Amino acid sequence: MGSKVYKVLFMLIGIGTLAYMIHAMGIDEIWNNLEKIGWWFLPVLGSWAILYWMNAMAFKAIIQEPELPQTDVPFWKVLQLTISGYAINYITPFVALGGEPYRIMELKNYVGGSKAGSSVLLYGVMHILSHILFWVASVFLILWFVPASTMVDVACAVIFVMAIICTWLFTKFYKKGITVSLLKALSKLPLVGKRVGNLLETKYETLNDVDQQVKNLFQNRRDRFYTALFWEFVARVVGCFEIYFIGLALDINIDFIDAMIISSGSSLFANLVFFFPMQLGTREGGLAMAVMSIGLPAKVGIFMGVVTRIREIVWIMIGLGWMSLVKKK
Repeated sequence: MGSKVYKVLFMLIGIGTLAYMIHAMGIDEIWNNLEKIGWWFLPVLGSWAILYWMNAMAFKAIIQEPELPQTDVPFWKVLQLTISGYAINYITPFVALGGEPYRIMELKNYVGGSKAGSSVLLYGVMHILSHILFWVASVFLILWFVPASTMVDVACAVIFVMAIICTWLFTKFYKKGITVSLLKALSKLPLVGKRVGNLLETKYETLNDVDQQVKNLFQNRRDRFYTALFWEFVARVVGCFEIYFIGLALDINIDFIDAMIISSGSSLFANLVFFFPMQLGTREGGLAMAVMSIGLPAKVGIFMGVVTRIREIVWIMIGLGWMSLVKKK
């Protein structure tokens, strides 16, 4: 019953957000930009189909344990959870706090609650790690190809600092687990501490089981860890084709290296201000700054932002539609 209520809630939020976005952009504006990019919009959409397929490969690598047949969740289901989960993330504030509960609720019907929780948690960590690796790899491209400036130096410094901090947090995460230790820390806070403490007491065994499965991936299933990280990192690279295709549509002289620099720069900016639903305004600003760093006018970045917004709307529709068609196992 609870799962159905959440699904209806997600659908209502999704439909409302989509309606708002389409109204804010304007049907005429959307159509004019689609006419401007022409048939290149199909490769833009297709690049994200490949990206989501790779995301699903990473997610399945985390979920599946060969010695446990029940963890062999059908790939179509993993792909649906991947696409629908991201669709929900895009339309809710504080990205990743919407799609993840949905994925857990659906996945627990196949593998149980603790396994579903740990798998979704681990996939989220893997997604963050792949972003960090992509940003660090992009630093070398930026330092090599982008003319030196204060903005470029600051961006590279921010990336390295974030990489160091996140790597430290990651090592603490996989050695100790996160759910029990996090809730213990939260239980000491005023106002919410008592409720968190009660939750920790009543759900301790389940939460501890989640932590044990988290540690198990990094200690005993290293091949799955590296497989998932590989697919996630390659997905980040494939995502750059979107920028490259838009550049071709505009007949702009950019190569794939330029597309990677633009993608990593705008992605870093958007993730620094992740609390905006659908990254309203932040993506366009990030893309404008990124294209300016390689000598292109800001309006090119604004157009790229509009096209990616339209692509996003299409994939949100696909994700929400697929979610509404899925029957409970």
